[in-house]
Amino acid sequence: MRTSIVAVSYLNTTPFIYGIQQKLPGSEFELSLEHPAKCASVLLEGKVDIGLVPVAVLPELDGYHIISDYCIGCNGEVETVCLYSDVPLSEIQTIYLDYQSKTSVNLIKILAKELWKINPTWKDADTHYIDNISGKTAGLVIGDRTFDLAEKYRYTFDLGVEWKRLTGLPFVFACWVAKKEGPNGVKTKFNKALKYGIDCKEDLISELKLELGVDHSNYLKNRILFTAGEQGKEAISLFLKYLSTPIIFS
Repeated sequence: MRTSIVAVSYLNTTPFIYGIQQKLPGSEFELSLEHPAKCASVLLEGKVDIGLVPVAVLPELDGYHIISDYCIGCNGEVETVCLYSDVPLSEIQTIYLDYQSKTSVNLIKILAKELWKINPTWKDADTHYIDNISGKTAGLVIGDRTFDLAEKYRYTFDLGVEWKRLTGLPFVFACWVAKKEGPNGVKTKFNKALKYGIDCKEDLISELKLELGVDHSNYLKNRILFTAGEQGKEAISLFLKYLSTPIIFS
């Protein structure tokens, strides 16, 4: 029986996807790509064995295991998780919440309460909500859709920067999780594949530049944190503490 894996289909996961596709044989592993919230739901429903899931869903998983130190995070500016607004924070009345990531939605609510000291009306967004960001209505946008958005709005608040202002820590948006520990051989092969993808990052950046016609080297080299480390684990624990939930590392 093949081990099923679900990952996020964003630019920042390109090294992980490459490593999985190159190093994990199709006879043993199968990979599907979704947005973060969908990754979480299919893992929660038991439809996949391993998922790159938003850390905010960890408390919803019964007996989960974080099976890798590799992650999607940032240590300050991240560029692709931002609040966009035409007015300063103190004047914002309504904030649209991106439907693609539960972690980012929870993070912005923590920042609003603990750092910005604002109490806006929160509004769940539909697929076309970005067009409605104007005046005193701001919007949280995540992922590749954020590229070039900063030019459209007077104010951009990078949630990675704001979290570091609040805590002094990096932030982990998503980590690799299994609902059951599984055989050691699977975990070892999986982490070797992720490492291979990260080791090939420079070549991937060059390929992406040719393919997309845009240079994302600064983003992939200097914005995305691919390894959690001890500070990343501390950040996950603190984030979930804000959400009043415990965290288990295995």
